[in-house]
Amino acid sequence: MKKRMPPDSPLLFDIPPSGPDFFMELAACKDGLWPVAGTDEAGRGPLAGPVVAAAVILDPDNIPQGLNDSKQLTLSERENLFDVILSTATVAIASSGPKRIDGMNILRASLDAMRRSVLSLCLAPKLVLVDGRDVPPGLHCHGRAVIKGDARSVSIAAASIVAKVTRDRMMARAADVFPAYGFANHVGYATAVHRRNIEIHGPCLLHRMSFKPLRKDVSPADD
Repeated sequence: MKKRMPPDSPLLFDIPPSGPDFFMELAACKDGLWPVAGTDEAGRGPLAGPVVAAAVILDPDNIPQGLNDSKQLTLSERENLFDVILSTATVAIASSGPKRIDGMNILRASLDAMRRSVLSLCLAPKLVLVDGRDVPPGLHCHGRAVIKGDARSVSIAAASIVAKVTRDRMMARAADVFPAYGFANHVGYATAVHRRNIEIHGPCLLHRMSFKPLRKDVSPADD
């Protein structure tokens, strides 16, 4: 059984009130750990589509303004910041599709996508700040789990934006291939419309068959 890495702090009280900052990255640099990458994922919860991870190394002299947890930003803010991040930072993206998610489970598939995004960076980090409670196994450098990391570290916030925008665009494209499900609107989440369309048309190749209510060992009464 994989040992869970302890988070770097208990939670909440050290979240900057003004949003994420560059404090952890600067502290790591003083300790000789530079470059520092932030990594995050988007899409753990949906019934369909991939989980997408991004890894970002920000330029300390050119940090985009307005970085925040992607869920706290509007669509237009995310889209604008996505372009700025890609033009000013070192970025890599990886994903785990439905088959990998069903075969590995969503946590392991998410961590594996994070690992691959970090290893794909053209600049090798000395430290990776990871959103959440777990550090992906197989990193070639130090890793630190940061609870609520997208609200505390601008590097993780940038990764959350890249992952979210990338996944949303993938699901918009999926809507053209599988038009019966409305993927462009709900991006695979278990909305009433999505669940109704699954009942009418059955699942497609993008659905995660290990998730309720798609799992065959789960009856409607159990869901």
